[in-house]
Amino acid sequence: VLENRDLQDSIKPQKVEFRSLNFNSTLHWQPGRAREARDAVYFVQYKVYGQSMWQNKDDCWGIQNYVCDLTTETSDIQEPYYGRVKAVSAGIYSDWSLSCRFTPWRETMIGPPTVIVIHSNKSIILKLQAPRSPYKRKRGSQIPMTNYYDLLYQVFIINNLLDEQHRVPVYEGKDKVIKIENLRPGVSYCIVAKTYVPMLDRSSAYSSRQCTVL
Repeated sequence: VLENRDLQDSIKPQKVEFRSLNFNSTLHWQPGRAREARDAVYFVQYKVYGQSMWQNKDDCWGIQNYVCDLTTETSDIQEPYYGRVKAVSAGIYSDWSLSCRFTPWRETMIGPPTVIVIHSNKSIILKLQAPRSPYKRKRGSQIPMTNYYDLLYQVFIINNLLDEQHRVPVYEGKDKVIKIENLRPGVSYCIVAKTYVPMLDRSSAYSSRQCTVL
């Protein structure tokens, strides 16, 4: 019995956590420390905080990978959720490993905007598009993240002389079309943008660079 108990402990999933980008929310874990954990299969359940009943996630019932997509199950973005995972190996079941409480609206990371650059002779026109959530309108289009948050766009010009840590945005606001003027012809300008959520004081990563020579 003791050996079984040791095996139960040593195959128990570690570091169970939600990760979320634009409400695409997945549960991640790491295998237990035992050699047997490499052959383990995993079972995932989830629930809304305050509910007594755990729900099985059918697609993640007896799986071998260390991630489970719970985007659909966590679609009520103001609700707090828990996930939990157990392992079985050689007929031995571990105890459940529990995630921290996860509230999508508060904890999802927001992606950067999509940036399209159109240049004229001394100015650059940028078209910005908010990242999209996985949730759809009745007509089938994906709902943009601006439906859920008051988002600002921050636009930065990079030239290689600027230390990247000390960038000041050339624009911050909600406009989707921005004109940057009084630029020098023949100079290469690179644009990156971020999404900023004032209410949560949280910024996205930078968008990929869009470079242009006027």
